[in-house]
Amino acid sequence: MNISRLFVLALALCGSSIVIPIRAQEPAAAPAELPAGGAEFEGIVNIDVSMLIPDFREPWNAGQPSGGSGTGFLIGKNRFLTNAHVVSNATKLVIRTSDDPEPHPARIVFIAHDCDLAIIEAEDAVHFEKLKPLTFGGIPRLNTEVIAVGYPIGGDRISVTRGVVSRIDFRPYSHTSVDSHLAIQVDAAINPGNSGGPVMQNGKVVGVAFQGYSGRVAQNVGYMIPVPVIQRFLKDVEDGKYDHYADLAISDFPIENPAQRKALGLADDGVGVMVADVEPAGSAGDILKVGDVVLTFDGSPVLNNGLIRVEGELMDMNEVVERKFVGNKIEIGYQRDGKKQSAEVMLKRFTPYVKLGEQYNQRPRYLVYAGLVFQPMDRNLMNAHNIREPVVNYVFDNYLTDKIYVERPEVIILTSVLPDEVNTYLTPYERNIVDEVNGVKIRSMADLKEALAKKDEAKPFVEIRLLEKERPLVLRRDLAEEAHPRIMKKYNIAEDSFLGGEGEE
Repeated sequence: MNISRLFVLALALCGSSIVIPIRAQEPAAAPAELPAGGAEFEGIVNIDVSMLIPDFREPWNAGQPSGGSGTGFLIGKNRFLTNAHVVSNATKLVIRTSDDPEPHPARIVFIAHDCDLAIIEAEDAVHFEKLKPLTFGGIPRLNTEVIAVGYPIGGDRISVTRGVVSRIDFRPYSHTSVDSHLAIQVDAAINPGNSGGPVMQNGKVVGVAFQGYSGRVAQNVGYMIPVPVIQRFLKDVEDGKYDHYADLAISDFPIENPAQRKALGLADDGVGVMVADVEPAGSAGDILKVGDVVLTFDGSPVLNNGLIRVEGELMDMNEVVERKFVGNKIEIGYQRDGKKQSAEVMLKRFTPYVKLGEQYNQRPRYLVYAGLVFQPMDRNLMNAHNIREPVVNYVFDNYLTDKIYVERPEVIILTSVLPDEVNTYLTPYERNIVDEVNGVKIRSMADLKEALAKKDEAKPFVEIRLLEKERPLVLRRDLAEEAHPRIMKKYNIAEDSFLGGEGEE
């Protein structure tokens, strides 16, 4: 998966305050409201969502209530497909059909944030037993017409917009901001509320509407998740759990210059891309090296612009890995020092990049000690605290490129100081990275908790060193421990820590 960021794409949600809004636009053709009960669209449902947005500024709080709506459609017995961003952080789901205004409670069965898909089911399936599931088609051809069906901008009736397939490409998915997969661009308007709805051609589903450009960037440009990504998700959850995407975790650059190809000893056949970087924690970390030239994936030539032919179509070479699963193997043919070699690579998930993306359905992790609030670095935290400190931003921006995750699997930040007489004059230390506590290197929240709890009669002080500060933060341990329960009561904090898991989905 590509780990580049996405700045211009916006989620097509219904007006929820927690996502980047997209401005309402005039569609290419006016939405056509359909009569209730149309057999072709009877399996398409409106989803209303109540959600609780985690509070990363005061992580001991429950969070901020919010709401939204989207679209879903029946794909099997009491199984409705929709977008992950429609149901993320949900506390309550209800679904309705266009000919039945009664709300029916529903629940999430599977959710895949990395490809923005989810499956939900009605708590009482009897109301939907007579509905006919929609069936899937394939990848539509360029310049062919499709229709996007859903409940845009809070409407109670199904509406349809028509458009033409204008591009099929490997693109960033805006839900996490770090994942990229195959996506199809259409010139049908994807408005708030369309998210999760089917995009259809000849009566079959050829994609799921999920994001669009802001009207200030491009008019009437929307994107859908294509069938190969959907089918991969459905295949992944067949065993009852979602295992996420696997990733080679390498970056590459093309070898198109004739002199460079000759210097590398490559044939003049337009095949081969150079490995620009290899993540040590990635699937290929122990096999490929910077400077290797990738020639084939599973026997198929990798062209010098990074494309590979998949099912007769030229696609980004990542698409070969995209269609495999965690635990699968891929045969890589490559050249090193002028010699051709091959290796079988076991695919696995590359977890360090998760911290760089938006995360959902998780309680924020934290630790409070004598009014000092510590939290692990991730995108949610950086945005919530609006952190602009140079060192912290450098670490976040270069967490992968500089392999910082190897030495610091978790980067711990002193995010705030809850004022009390024991921590007077310590606010200048806020929003800085914790390096050591009493000489112990801090690589995780667990390290921090252990180091703060460890007592040494010869050391009556707690000394915390931060990366950006030359002078350590120092507390008298006896006064800190005396003040701690007072501070917890003053700020109405029930638990002084929640370490949770390891920050993964």
